[in-house]
Amino acid sequence: MASAAVELEVGGRTVRLTNPDKVYYPEPGYTKRDVAEYYLAVAPGVLRGLRDRPTTLQRFPDGVEGEFFYQKRAPKGLPEWLPTARIAFPSGRTADEICPTEEAAVLWAANLGCLTFHPWPVRRDDTEHPDELRIDLDPQPGTDFTDAVRAALQLRPILEEFGLTGWPKTSGGRGLHVYVPIEPRWTFTDCRHAVIALGRELEHRTGGEVTTKWWKEERGERIFVDYNQMARDRTIASPYSLRPRPQATASAPLRWEELEQVSPTDFTLRSLPERFAELGDLHADMDRHRASLDRVLDLYAHQDAGDLPYPPDHPKMPGEPRRVQPSRAKK
Repeated sequence: MASAAVELEVGGRTVRLTNPDKVYYPEPGYTKRDVAEYYLAVAPGVLRGLRDRPTTLQRFPDGVEGEFFYQKRAPKGLPEWLPTARIAFPSGRTADEICPTEEAAVLWAANLGCLTFHPWPVRRDDTEHPDELRIDLDPQPGTDFTDAVRAALQLRPILEEFGLTGWPKTSGGRGLHVYVPIEPRWTFTDCRHAVIALGRELEHRTGGEVTTKWWKEERGERIFVDYNQMARDRTIASPYSLRPRPQATASAPLRWEELEQVSPTDFTLRSLPERFAELGDLHADMDRHRASLDRVLDLYAHQDAGDLPYPPDHPKMPGEPRRVQPSRAKK
């Protein structure tokens, strides 16, 4: 039997939460209301990561053990105060995605069963020029979060050499994300090339601990710099987003100084609000550190190694190598 709806106040708006007692995380017993109250507690932080960004909603209407889907187009019944922006997919098709501008949008999405927010690295007034590089350090089998931390700490001085400032966060899983605020002057292709260049430089300096190899069979037990997360229509979980894991972990902004002292499981639906209340949003000043990509793109050109494969749903791109798995190519 469905539980009675409740109303939550946020930012001067009232958001209706239906069926608040529905269990979303069976292992710890967290309910839909627990999820909403979590987002209420970290609302300023999560909105900072979503503000004016076209955002895909990863929805779990029956909780983390049920089916889920990605809501790319703005759903029916969109509040009149929640704006949208038109984005273009690699196929050339377009869609109008929601662009949160106030905290109530986060609660409204939570009522739809959204656990994880996936914002584009662009703003609604210019959807063709990213204002963030997002560097995804993805542990491969045989590696773990500790290895991702080591790679991130080796990435930091490289960024600084090129006049860039990195802002780390947990992915909510085993990996790490490093955000780099940039001036919105470059295309998605440019930004992807910049991440490839930084990944190759990190690969070189770590002596084999990191890889930019796209094909899994070539990665080995290394940290993969997933450069294709900067391809058009590729997104990662926003700061403070909950993840569909049994412990209800969340993607948590970090200070560089604490990387070696934390674990992804330290940051959950229960623990992160307390941390937020104590420390605030550790990435609140990120947008004040936007920098140029000119020097990194010069590095890409001087590396003279060419482009790397795009995701399979992208059309063939100029300069892209053959999109064939190496073991199959040999046959």
